Amino acid sequence: MPRDTIQPPRVLAIDIGTSSVRAILFDRTAGIASPVFQKPYGMETTPGGGVFIDADRLVAEVGSVLDDFCAAGGNTAIDGVAMTTFWHNVVGVEGSRAVTPLISWADTRPRSVIPDLAERFDIGATHRRTGCVLHASYLPAKICWIARNDPGRFARVERWMSIGEYLFLRWFGAPACSVSMASGTGLFNAHTCDWDDETLAALPVERAQLTPLCDVDEPVRGLKDEFASRWPVLAGASWYPAIGDGACNNIGSGCVDEDRIALMVGTSGAMRVMRRAAEFAIPEGLWCYRSDRRRILMGGALSNGGNVYGWMRDTLRLSDEQRVEQDLGEMAPDSHGLTVLPFWAGERSPGWHDAARAAITGMTLHTTPLDVMRASLEATAYCFANIHGRLRSIWGDSGEIVASGAGLLQSPVWMQMLADVLERPITASAVTEASSRGAALLALEASGALEDLSAAPAPMGKTFEPDPANRDRYREAMKRQQDLYDMMMDS
Repeated sequence: MPRDTIQPPRVLAIDIGTSSVRAILFDRTAGIASPVFQKPYGMETTPGGGVFIDADRLVAEVGSVLDDFCAAGGNTAIDGVAMTTFWHNVVGVEGSRAVTPLISWADTRPRSVIPDLAERFDIGATHRRTGCVLHASYLPAKICWIARNDPGRFARVERWMSIGEYLFLRWFGAPACSVSMASGTGLFNAHTCDWDDETLAALPVERAQLTPLCDVDEPVRGLKDEFASRWPVLAGASWYPAIGDGACNNIGSGCVDEDRIALMVGTSGAMRVMRRAAEFAIPEGLWCYRSDRRRILMGGALSNGGNVYGWMRDTLRLSDEQRVEQDLGEMAPDSHGLTVLPFWAGERSPGWHDAARAAITGMTLHTTPLDVMRASLEATAYCFANIHGRLRSIWGDSGEIVASGAGLLQSPVWMQMLADVLERPITASAVTEASSRGAALLALEASGALEDLSAAPAPMGKTFEPDPANRDRYREAMKRQQDLYDMMMDS
């Protein structure tokens, strides 16, 4: 559809993921109305667990995608610009420039400060207030780790912010921090929707070093002249503050209340439930974030998802993906005799062990690369089952499970494994860009063009029914995994 023929409002969604930046135009019904403009990029890594990127390099990547969008044609101004970014990232800023790298959620180096933090906090009370545990993923550990390991740069930092805030600082002259992004920091009170003074008091961070909070219905206007002339069709738009990618994925895939549970496997993985709630309790092992001041998002996240599949494929040299899929599907559940802890990128939910690493036991001379692949995918499914069990303690079994993410939807065999392990039907989402669509939907709701998120139904695909014949075999395998986990984590 030509851009000029789209009925307003037209919303451009910017999606900053962990491996690429995308920009997609949506129409007033949250239908895709342009090609996907995309730039892949890679984080830097270190042997010690570092995962980071130069913040200005990422700013340049985002700008390049917007250049491509504007150069593609169409003279009609865009009404709104929505943004979604990966949660739990942080950069230290002096004046208007980054002085530290942008540190990813996947950076495990901050685990070294967790013992010290555990002495400063009541761990249970902090989790109940903030919805976040003491873990390397979150900002208390990241900031304290920078203070300990790079005191010179730490002393220069005037403000701490996420990449979305830093982009607004560069583009508009002032950062904007949504309740959603703040809720994934570990510095935010999930109940009061404000920075948590009790947590800040135990850290080398002042409230004045954090961006004042706003909600998704408080857009910013007035690009700096250099950017207004660079992107003229975006110059008059309402720019909405960045929202956490998990919240946007739920919204984009139609999981906006407790009737649907979102199961997403991209690079990482997550299982989440969204609901409107004034009062709530947060189960042990799970986190609680927000999409806005009205809606909470509760669930668990795995640092290992599609990255496990990719690592297996590349390392085991399983190059023919169609043949691999066929061969995996012909294998019987747990027929390999292996037990796997799938923590190639460490562990988050539900155990939150910072130092966890992958382990495979039970290998013999008969073990094949396909055995290792199948066992690892099954092991990831068992981790989802653990999260699902904790969600059931609050919401029961009423929610329909909706799957999204290229890492999962491209493998029907893995979908069937998950249905069998969870012992619940799983329906594949037919939305191709769930996080981008979710950001656009929030902007449309905030602008008044959409009455409520639930008014935009999401298309669904095939439903995978659990096979009762596999139930006992998988339950036995899960028990083996739990026993190995307990032994390894207690050692």
